[in-house]
Amino acid sequence: MQVLLNPSSVTTLVAVASGGAIGAILRYVISVWFVSNYASTFPWPTLIANAIGALLIGILYVLIAEKGLVAVTWRPFLIIGLLGALTTFSSFSLETITLVEQAEWFLAVVYTLSSVLLCLLLTWLGIMLTRFF
Repeated sequence: MQVLLNPSSVTTLVAVASGGAIGAILRYVISVWFVSNYASTFPWPTLIANAIGALLIGILYVLIAEKGLVAVTWRPFLIIGLLGALTTFSSFSLETITLVEQAEWFLAVVYTLSSVLLCLLLTWLGIMLTRFF
């Protein structure tokens, strides 16, 4: 199973691509669902996706690196692929700049602070909860 950790192996590339496809689909579903159910200029779908990803990366970190309950060979699929595609720092950056360009300064500051603080808090929460259980 060590072959999955070798970045040049076909198995690793397939694992990352498969996880990425699932993460991208989840990201899309979150966006479509939110936009079809709520009208808002605040970029909630990206914040929600990043928050979910932050919580999950905290949980997976403990399960893989500390508790050994998930094999390290799942890391490329789960963390690099799935969470890499689900979370969207580039979208966050563009949406923040768009808010600034629209003179939505307050929303830009709220979005930036809430994104950073919420995701840091949820990563920590994921680590703490998983260590506890």
